[in-house]
Amino acid sequence: MTSRRRFIAAGIASGLLGFTSLARAHGDAAHTGKAKTPDAAEQQAWGIAGAPGKAHRTIRIEMSDDMRFTPDRIAVRLGETIRFEHHNTGAVLHEMVIGTPETLAEHAALMMRFPDMVHDEPWMAHVPAGEKAEMTWTFNRAGDFEFACLMPGHYQAGMKGTLIVR
Repeated sequence: MTSRRRFIAAGIASGLLGFTSLARAHGDAAHTGKAKTPDAAEQQAWGIAGAPGKAHRTIRIEMSDDMRFTPDRIAVRLGETIRFEHHNTGAVLHEMVIGTPETLAEHAALMMRFPDMVHDEPWMAHVPAGEKAEMTWTFNRAGDFEFACLMPGHYQAGMKGTLIVR
């Protein structure tokens, strides 16, 4: 093998090792394609998965290809369990992910780097074009949170909203 080929092979191997480390560092259940069940619900800074039958109310959210949620501002009472009914009125896949501004920005950047990444957590709803999906969430932590579509480019185009829990 020539020196040039060895150099190229070493570069490729190094890149693959770096990718493997990155994938492993971010390789939690959220990106394995395995949905967490309510039995495995974990407390998050913005709340915990709720039981659909125990929702206090239902909020309908429309997702559009204008990269907007309607409504884009939601007020929730502390301790309230909300059943979100997501309606994708667009022609492309959208999602609603609840989190802090920091966790959403971090995840959006990761999705730009790895657009085919599969993830599924109780605080996420993936909605194919023209379809609807539901998510139930209990807001047991007060604060100002956000929700966003983290499909590559959607967050950057402004597809996000505010969740106020008091």
